[in-house]
Amino acid sequence: MPDNTSAKNPSEIKTERVHLAKIISICVIAALGGFLFGYDSSVINGANTALRSYFQVGAGFMQGFMVSIALLGCAVGAFVGGRLADRYGRKRVMVIASIMFAIGSVGTAFPFGLVAFMFWRLVGGFGIGLASMICPMYISEVAPAHLRGRLSSLFQFAIVTGILTTQVVNQVLIALTPKELQSVTGDPAVPPVQANNDLWFGLQTWQWMFLCMLVPAAIYIWLVLTVPESPRYLVIKERNDDATNVLSSIYVDDVKGKVAKIEESLHGEHKPRMSDIKGPRFGLLPLVWIGIIIAVFQQFVGINAVFYYSNTIWAAVGFSTEKAFLTSTIISAVNVISTIVAIAFIDRVGRKPLLLIGSAGMFVTLAVLTWTFLSAPMCTQELIDTTAPAGCALAADLNSPMLTGAGGWIAVIMLNTYVFFFAATWGPIMWVLLGEMFPNKIRAAALSLGVMANWIANFTVSTAFPELVKASIGIAYGIFTVSALLSFFYVLKFIKETKGVELEDMEALEGVKSSKKRDS
Repeated sequence: MPDNTSAKNPSEIKTERVHLAKIISICVIAALGGFLFGYDSSVINGANTALRSYFQVGAGFMQGFMVSIALLGCAVGAFVGGRLADRYGRKRVMVIASIMFAIGSVGTAFPFGLVAFMFWRLVGGFGIGLASMICPMYISEVAPAHLRGRLSSLFQFAIVTGILTTQVVNQVLIALTPKELQSVTGDPAVPPVQANNDLWFGLQTWQWMFLCMLVPAAIYIWLVLTVPESPRYLVIKERNDDATNVLSSIYVDDVKGKVAKIEESLHGEHKPRMSDIKGPRFGLLPLVWIGIIIAVFQQFVGINAVFYYSNTIWAAVGFSTEKAFLTSTIISAVNVISTIVAIAFIDRVGRKPLLLIGSAGMFVTLAVLTWTFLSAPMCTQELIDTTAPAGCALAADLNSPMLTGAGGWIAVIMLNTYVFFFAATWGPIMWVLLGEMFPNKIRAAALSLGVMANWIANFTVSTAFPELVKASIGIAYGIFTVSALLSFFYVLKFIKETKGVELEDMEALEGVKSSKKRDS
């Protein structure tokens, strides 16, 4: 679906009078679901090596599967989230998501074995999948059109803040943990690390990393109970008076016209259902495929491989454990700061231009990283046995590139620049687009598939990445480089600018016709 529309100029976008403090508070609370998302998806980074020792899991596929199995739960949660949202409401689904998150955090902290641990990761992942689907949807449905990009970007800002918080909490817990290893058990190929030491009440440090997730979960449950239900859901349920009350708390002027417009966008249609997104292109509407492919590209450029395995990557290229943790924390801080750039420009510059800038920037930085890793000398057993040069004695695996001197600094600078381009563009804008690009009649179902595709792509990258690293870190980054290049041309051809467009006008913008209309 080529883009024959141009972005609106800021002067052409209708600015409505709103109760700004009210709408910001509502959207901030909803966006905190992203904090749980970021915290859970990154906490495994600090606990990864300790878990390998605790469960005696070697490097490679099983290590990746142990980390990424939660993403399967996320995919399921995202898939069923649309149905739950249309049946029980957006607000209730946000509460359910936070409860599942809390249950998963306790279960992973007290597993009876590897299978039990992975089960509880699935449970927590289910909650995160719900949150990742419902939060962008809710924000897009309550936010005024002229503020929707910035307010929807708060979700990504909460995600990266959650990631950074996890890094800081993990570092604090490690700092409080005795440094001397307390025991050596099992396979010497996967010896214990500092996070396997006892911290408080006989629990190992990695267990406290998971238990700390209870704090944001409890806060989110309490806060989300204070927000109103989505006015568009209320209209779907024919609760127009309630929808009017919610909109009146957001907008200064009379909102009867808005309620009527929402009704009109749903007129003549049955209550939303998954069959609405059926179409001629491999069983789905073309717009749904566009959303799915955008969601997949966001993961195939490799961002979560960086965060899930950042400590492992830096250890593999010769950084000490402490330096690897610090480097990962710096990357997370860059991620947070860069997302603020997106919030500042998304409603001014537009979605499509920022995506193109991000794709180009990621392509260049990933290409340099690929060249750096491929051109670096390799750590071999002979070097370890003889000279043990810097960067080789500390390498996590044989045949890892040794990044020392200029090579190490180039990698650090390029990786942080890559994170900047992602966080300022593709990170938040993918969630903004998925939350706003679909017409009212298909939004829940289409958004569910898009978010599910994002989690499946995340699972694919996270599971495959350890094996790719064993073969060559350079090859892994080369794949991400190609994906960044392809994403540029895909956006150029298929993405339409949605800046300033009312949700009720998306059908006209995208030219969408849902499948056969049926009586309810």
